[in-house]
Amino acid sequence: MSNSLSQHAIAPAKVLRGPGAWVQGIPQIAGLCQRPLVLGRSAATTQLRQQLLEDLQAADLEPQIAELQYDCCEDDLFLIAAICQERGCDAVVAIGGGKVLDAGKLLAHRLNLACITVPTSAATCAGWTALANLYSPEGAFLGDVALDRCPDLLIFDHDLVRQAPSRTLASGIADAMAKWYEASVSSGASGDGLVQQAVQMARVLRDQLMLEAVLALKDPHGAAWERVAEACGLTAGLIGGIGGARCRTVAAHAVHNGLTQLEASHGRLHGEKVGFGILVQLRLEEVLGGNQLAGQSRRQLLPLFRQLGLPVSLEELGLAKAGLHQLQQACVFACRDDSDLHRLPFAVAPNDLLAALVSTCSSERQPA
Repeated sequence: MSNSLSQHAIAPAKVLRGPGAWVQGIPQIAGLCQRPLVLGRSAATTQLRQQLLEDLQAADLEPQIAELQYDCCEDDLFLIAAICQERGCDAVVAIGGGKVLDAGKLLAHRLNLACITVPTSAATCAGWTALANLYSPEGAFLGDVALDRCPDLLIFDHDLVRQAPSRTLASGIADAMAKWYEASVSSGASGDGLVQQAVQMARVLRDQLMLEAVLALKDPHGAAWERVAEACGLTAGLIGGIGGARCRTVAAHAVHNGLTQLEASHGRLHGEKVGFGILVQLRLEEVLGGNQLAGQSRRQLLPLFRQLGLPVSLEELGLAKAGLHQLQQACVFACRDDSDLHRLPFAVAPNDLLAALVSTCSSERQPA
């Protein structure tokens, strides 16, 4: 490890997890603020957010409501920041999926307000992290923003998360598994002790998910569901916090970022695109890096992803009708100069990536 200083935003100041965590968390919210901005987006969670709003009002708080029109997008953030200041809000309570949580964190960061995250699914670890991804109004990934700190309070209520469609948990499983496949490439040879430990935690997380993912989806009221949901929503974030900026994403997330440039992919969840990106990264390691173990890993993941209902091909991502020019456009974005894809130990050109995109399912039973 070099002597350069490392800064880590490792975890929320406080995490409440388990069934009934929301109710237990209301006094904690009241200790942080009096007039919180309650931020949400999805029509599917409107009724749920209304109930949580009433719970805050019953605790003598004065919650103010704001709704996102887009993903975590500057167009929204500018308008909502003005609302927040006009109404004298002293905290942001973000209730929803990853993009809502990112928007809430970024808003709180910019306005120097207390931040409370309340995930309504286990599709990502966004409720935990000191990072926000920015998107265009059309839903295309633009870049990420590092925040000063993790949220002040994360409420991971099993009862709220369990209401989400099973598809969201499958998406979270893919996103969490990417921690190992990416960190082992970017940081596997690191001499930094914390980074080494984060990489090993990612390996243990991957192993647990491979063992329990299918069971968790089959029985949302079982112990395996609790372990898997918390692995996706909490542990994955902890790994990122401990590993810090040196334990980075690689090609799986770069593929996601490229695919978001195509409108046809916008119906797919973040983790679904990242999971496909894992397969693409392994294909690149196999073909360009000559890594036979990567080929074995890819063939091992394919049946698991299919069992979980995760897309494993461009067709299943809704890109069957995407033209060659569109796919090349996505690959050029994924391969731009500052892309994390270049953390791979070999050069990747857009045409190399395009070949991997279309061949993730190939040679499933053939030697690499």
